[in-house]
Amino acid sequence: MGNTWSEAQAAYQESCDTQNGLAARVVAGQATDLEDCTELLAMLGLDARAGRPA
Repeated sequence: MGNTWSEAQAAYQESCDTQNGLAARVVAGQATDLEDCTELLAMLGLDARAGRPA
């Protein structure tokens, strides 16, 4: 069986991270200002700071 489960979990996490990043970009492009963007991301369960470089 090996690492099949852990590899699947890693692939799933990568997929979620990619989708969340794309969603955040779309929201940011449609938001009227920073507050609007933050609120819209929160409605989607996303953090405005997540995935950003430090």
